[in-house]
Amino acid sequence: MTPPSQHAYPAHWEADVVLRDGGTARVRPITTDDAERLVSFYEQVSDESKYYRFFAPYPRLSDKDVYRFTHHDYVDRVGLAVTVGGEFVATVRYDRIDARGMPASAPADEAEVAFLVQDAHQGRGIASALLEHIAAVARERGIRRFAAEVLPANNKMIKVFRDAGFTQKRNFEDGSVRLVLDLEPTAESLAVQRGREQRAEARSVQRLLGPSSVAVVGAGRTAGGVGRAVLRNLLDGGFTGRVYAVNLALPPDLAEIDGVPAVRSLAEIREPVDLAIVAVPAERVPDVVADCGEHGVQGLVVLSAGYAESGPAGRERQRELVRQARSYGMRVIGPNAFGVINTAPAVRLNASLAPEPPDRGRIGLFTQSGAIGIALLAGLVRRGAGLSTFISAGNRADVSGNDFLQYWHDDPDTDVVLLYLESIGNPRKFTRLARRTGAIKPVVVAKGARHSGSAPPGHAVPVTRIPDATVSALLSQAGVIRADTVTELVDAGLLLSTQPLPAGPHVAILGNSESLGLLTYDACLTEGLRPLPPLDLTTSARPEDFRTALAT
Repeated sequence: MTPPSQHAYPAHWEADVVLRDGGTARVRPITTDDAERLVSFYEQVSDESKYYRFFAPYPRLSDKDVYRFTHHDYVDRVGLAVTVGGEFVATVRYDRIDARGMPASAPADEAEVAFLVQDAHQGRGIASALLEHIAAVARERGIRRFAAEVLPANNKMIKVFRDAGFTQKRNFEDGSVRLVLDLEPTAESLAVQRGREQRAEARSVQRLLGPSSVAVVGAGRTAGGVGRAVLRNLLDGGFTGRVYAVNLALPPDLAEIDGVPAVRSLAEIREPVDLAIVAVPAERVPDVVADCGEHGVQGLVVLSAGYAESGPAGRERQRELVRQARSYGMRVIGPNAFGVINTAPAVRLNASLAPEPPDRGRIGLFTQSGAIGIALLAGLVRRGAGLSTFISAGNRADVSGNDFLQYWHDDPDTDVVLLYLESIGNPRKFTRLARRTGAIKPVVVAKGARHSGSAPPGHAVPVTRIPDATVSALLSQAGVIRADTVTELVDAGLLLSTQPLPAGPHVAILGNSESLGLLTYDACLTEGLRPLPPLDLTTSARPEDFRTALAT
């Protein structure tokens, strides 16, 4: 076989994954530098899990094992690890084999695969996510089948293979279950992957929108700062959970700000914190992220500016923010965000810079622009519309509109989805998700930068010049209603949130102007509707005449 040194490290196999509980983890190839991590990981695995992996008591890895499990050629022998906080929590490896089950090279197209997941992280969907990744790697290397030997008592692993959706064969041999999986994607395996993706991404959003405790990092002693404003909005909005003010510059004798506990770091808080609102200068954010990660915070809303919108150095700072947060299993809204709102009575979260949150309603609103978000909120509130949730994602370096489409698809509190987008980072995924959500609840989109075709510099997407006609075609194929202006977006949201969807294409036209009625008639025909001839009540019609005509 080819010596491992002749194959470069496959960096394109690295990926961040969202797990079943909404947390994140890193998947990457195992390298020769991982010996200590592997040994530490193995020491934290229970004897039962070790027995399931090796079919015998195996208390520790030998030096030979460590060498074998950390030296790969990335073609015939591949190992992947899942890391959280830089440490291994799961591993998977495959070894190419021939028809006799012996080590082989191409053109042999079968490989033996084996998993090991740390007990504390079992049940998070890690093995399922790993199977998807190792299968993609294997297909890239010309492997078409996986073979796995599993003890009959290892029900969790058998279920992972069974539920993957791949075509498979199973038989009982020598006291173990032998499974052979055909790695060619099937309609069922794709459906399984997308279902897992939807549940995981929706759960990650739910953790951001429904925290039991919030820490505002950067809340100062004096009024006027961003952090203090968000803290005040949280309290005035009636947030039902616990709130903490965090500021490194606080004097030791200051115990409270606005009536909530004040601390210099999250390490001083003796209870879990679910969500952190970060309002400190960009250069201090890495220390805050580390503090949050060590404390087990689940998600961040980063209001701080000074990232990709400020140039190349800020763009690198933004990449590092996401990498660091994900290494701790956290997701990020922002940076340069305006904040999030959840009007559910059980939460009442106003973690934003909006001093007057909207009333409770059935509209979910996502915007990439803080300024447009302010305008949309004001327009909806002024016209009496309520919201279920509001998100202004700023540079949306991590959490995007696609994540919220996943969440709103199953959200019983949201009937209408409004999106203001300045860029579409993953058009193919957006089209798929918008079509799926739009089939059960209306999705309305207003697209900024229509004629320039470029995204604001803060967005973590390649700068492209997609013609507006192409964007319109994409939205149309996705079943999305397109609004040309912010005002139209508000109008559509109000109409769709207060009126049921029509059961069919039949339309009645009632008015007091024959000309306007005929224009409406023509517009309906153009859109494929089937209008009745307009009913003109003339300019002398009174309100009761309209009431009578509508009732008729």
